[in-house]
Amino acid sequence: MTGMSGLTASGQEGRRQITNAGLFFKRWLANPLQMGSVIPSSPSLCNRIASLVTRAPDEVVLELGAGTGVVSRALLAAGVPAERLVVVEIVPEMAEHLRQVLPGVTVICGDAFELRRDLPERLHGKVGTAICGIPLVLLPQAQQQRFVNAVEAVAPGKGFLLYTYCITSPLPYGKLGLSARREAWTPLNFPPASVWRYQPVR
Repeated sequence: MTGMSGLTASGQEGRRQITNAGLFFKRWLANPLQMGSVIPSSPSLCNRIASLVTRAPDEVVLELGAGTGVVSRALLAAGVPAERLVVVEIVPEMAEHLRQVLPGVTVICGDAFELRRDLPERLHGKVGTAICGIPLVLLPQAQQQRFVNAVEAVAPGKGFLLYTYCITSPLPYGKLGLSARREAWTPLNFPPASVWRYQPVR
């Protein structure tokens, strides 16, 4: 009986991974600038991101560009309570997918560049860690600055974590008024990825 249950769980996990990859690839084809990769992030990368999260008991973790939710699930597995995780996803189809696979998590179909508008006001100033999965490196500097300003509007002084396939900083942080530190390097991800922490320079 135990073996059958394990087999069923394994099969369900396999089907979920196939669904995630298919949905992710479909959205990547529709808009590569929103997705940045043709496949979801690996467990190795997701676990490294989750290990870098900090928050006070009354703060939330804010994930921007959640995709199919692989990072979200790693955050939950690492101990972030579902009611303290807020994900923002601009694509309605993917936002609906996230609502189905992340029970208890606040899913907002909104714009990460318009957080002052789209994030509930009660959460302004209550963000412990913001995580970005948007390929900011592909955007012009004016758009990068707009993103930085959006995060600062709801998480003043906190900055954000950005996971990327760039070994060097994907952002011109000095020009954006930020400090930068590479917190993690995950060669087991495909392609290999880094996690950068950016914070406003006071």
